[in-house]
Amino acid sequence: MPFEKIVSEKLSQSVARQIELLVLRGILRPGERLPAERDLAERMGVSRPSLREALEALELKGLVISRPGSGVFVADVLGSAFSPALIELFSSHDEAVFDYLDFRRDLEGLAAERAARLGSDTDLAVIATIFGKMEAAHQKRDPTDEAQLDAEFHMAIIEASHNVVMLHMMRSMFDLLKQGVFFNRMMMFRDRMTRDRLLDQHRAINTAIQSRNPSAARASICHHMDYVEQALKEQQRAARNEAVARQRIEHERQR
Repeated sequence: MPFEKIVSEKLSQSVARQIELLVLRGILRPGERLPAERDLAERMGVSRPSLREALEALELKGLVISRPGSGVFVADVLGSAFSPALIELFSSHDEAVFDYLDFRRDLEGLAAERAARLGSDTDLAVIATIFGKMEAAHQKRDPTDEAQLDAEFHMAIIEASHNVVMLHMMRSMFDLLKQGVFFNRMMMFRDRMTRDRLLDQHRAINTAIQSRNPSAARASICHHMDYVEQALKEQQRAARNEAVARQRIEHERQR
C-alpha cells in the first residue's frame, strides 16, 4: 500500500521553508537585509537557536549570506542567471539588443495579460501607485527618477502576473538593463518629446490593467515596445550620422 509514516518537520525546517518561499515569490529581494535575529525570531514565533539553524541551512543552499557585524542578507540569486561570458556577448553585439526587446515584448505582453486577469486588487493598486509616481517625476527636469520608476512599473506588472519563473527571469533581465548591458536607458528619457510619449504609453498600459482588459493590456505593451525599438534604431542612426559628420569636419579642418 502507498502509505508512509508521518514525520514531524523540525521547527528550523519550517522556518527555512517560509524564508525560501519569500525568496521564491520575489518578496525578499537579492541584497535585502533580513531583520535582526531577535526581531526575526519574535516575528516568526521561534527560538533564536531554531532560527540560527534555519539560516545556516539557507546559507549552505546559497540563498542567504551572513556578514559578520552587518547581518544576514538575501543572496544575489539573480547573478547566476547568465554567465559573465554571455553578458559580455550581449553588451558587444547590437543583435542582442533587438532580441532582448522581442523577448520583453512577448514576456511582458503575457505578464500584462495575466496581471489584468489574475492580479489582485492590491496588485493593481501597486501598479497604479507607481504610475502616479511616474506622473509626478515627469514634471521634473531631471529624468533620473522617471527612468527608475519605469523599471519599477514594469516589474510591478510582472509581479502581478503571479508566475515565479517569469518573475525571476525578468528581474535578472532588468538587472542587466540597469547595468547598461543592452542599451543606455537614460538616453530614452533625455528627449522631452520621447518622455511625453513614453508616459502616454505607460498610462495606456495602466488603464488597460486597471480595467482588467487582458487583450488591451497585451496590445498596449506591444505598442510600447515597438516604440522603444524604433526610438533605439533612430538613436543608432543618429549616432552613425554624427560619427560620419565628425570625420568630415576633421578632414576639412586639416585641408
